[in-house]
Order: sequence, then structure tokens, then C-alpha cells
Amino acid sequence: MVQKMNPITVFLTLVLIAIGVLLNASGHYVIGADFIVLAVIVAASLKMANTWQKFVILRAGKLLGVKGPGLFLIIPVIDSVVAVIDERIQTTAFSAEQALTKDTVPVNVDAIIFWNVHDAQKAALNITDYRMAIDRVAQTSLRQMIGASMLSALLSEREAADTMLREEIARKTADWGISVKSVDIRDVAIPVALQDAMSRQAQAEREKQARVILGSAEAAIAGQFVEAAKTYADYPAALQLRAMNIIYETTKERGATILIPTAMVDSMNPGLALAIKNIDTGEKKPT
Repeated sequence: MVQKMNPITVFLTLVLIAIGVLLNASGHYVIGADFIVLAVIVAASLKMANTWQKFVILRAGKLLGVKGPGLFLIIPVIDSVVAVIDERIQTTAFSAEQALTKDTVPVNVDAIIFWNVHDAQKAALNITDYRMAIDRVAQTSLRQMIGASMLSALLSEREAADTMLREEIARKTADWGISVKSVDIRDVAIPVALQDAMSRQAQAEREKQARVILGSAEAAIAGQFVEAAKTYADYPAALQLRAMNIIYETTKERGATILIPTAMVDSMNPGLALAIKNIDTGEKKPT
């Protein structure tokens, strides 16, 4: 596995090579050659791991240990760095196309997983390529989850689906030293024809609810009218006052012409009707 040389190792190697070249130029060939050999050894043995990195080291094919972060030495040729593990949280996007739900509806689902390596030794030794394996496991688990879910649950219970998917992926990757932080389903795409049908269904449900509410309102209003009719039947004067109030309300607008049936006028007290007219027009009753 080819490793990029760190800046400290590069600097020390160049310094030793420069000293060796100067010594050779001044005639000290043996000492100069020693410095050049030392530069090669430093370049091959001095390693540095960043604070988020772990180096997995094998010695003669057997596990020596996990090094890092910081500077450390290995024995050239005998020791080898077989993996450099990044322990930071990483993201992997995955999807399932034309996956069938439990009620046989084809859907396209896009999701993203947040994960990190918590055991560098397992990630390096228990599996060949843990990044590719996570992607494959995530896709397989997503298809299994879709196949076990109804479309309505997949659309409305997104958090439950995320939790189910995270637990399934975490169970499968635990032996690889991987921790799954969270899984988020970003989009669930359904066929256009089904979208139209669902839209019509939702509209029909709203119209049904509106009609139910309207019917309840009509029943309540009818009940109020029944109570009012009983009151007016028991108290005829109240009916006359209500009729006079209606006439007053309708004559508020200037210039309005109101046609009142003769029977209605006859049923009212003419004196009260004249009083309302005088109030409306601003005239004073003659003494």
C-alpha cells in the first residue's frame, strides 16, 4: 500500500540527503554515503498519523498493532502499513429504483447514511473494502425495508422507516468496526399515474369532509330555527319586533326601495311602523 510521505519525514530526508551530498563533495565519501542511507531509512520508517487517522501495521504478515495519531517508527521491509483508517463521520448516498412496496407499488427511494469507523483493526482485517460493503448493505437493507412496508406507511411514517433502516444496517456492519449514526430517507418518488390518483382521492376526501361539515351546520341552523319558531309562537310580540328589525336593517342604505307584503304590514302595529320610518328618514312625528 503506497503511503504519501508526511512533511516532517520529507524535511528530515532532504536534510540528510543534502548533508550526504556535501560530505561527498568534500571528499568524505563513506560518511556521505552513510547519511544518504540514513535518509532512505528515515523516509521508509518515520510515519505520521493525523488526529483522525489510525495506521494498521503488520510485521512479517502478522498484526503488530494500530498506530496513531502522531509520529511513530516502523521497521522497513519487515513492517508494512496495510490500511490508513479515517475515523471521522462520513456520508454515503444510496438509492433503490423500482423497488416494490408490500402493496406492490414501484417506488424510487433516495437515502443517505452517516457512519464512522470506531475500530480500525476490524475495518482493516475483517473485510476487504468496508466502504463498498457499506454501500451494498445499505442498498440491500433499503430494498428489504421497502418490501416490508406499505406505501402509505413509507410516505407518512418517515422517521420510523429511518430508525428501522439504521438499526438493520448497524446490525450488519457491527462486525466491521462501523458505527451507524443515522439514516435519512431524502425522497420517495412514486409513478405519475399513482400521484394523480392519490391527488384525486385526497380531493374527494376533502370534499366529503366539507359536505359533512356543511350538513352538520345545516342541522344546527335548523335546530336554532325550530327554537326560534317556538319562541315566536309563544310570544307574537317578539315576532313583530323581529320583523320591524328586519325592515330597519334593510332600509339603512339611502335610496333603497323595499317592497313589503300587505299582510305583513297589517300584522304589525301601524304606529310602530311609522316610528321606524321616521327614525330612518330623520323626520319628527307631528304633534
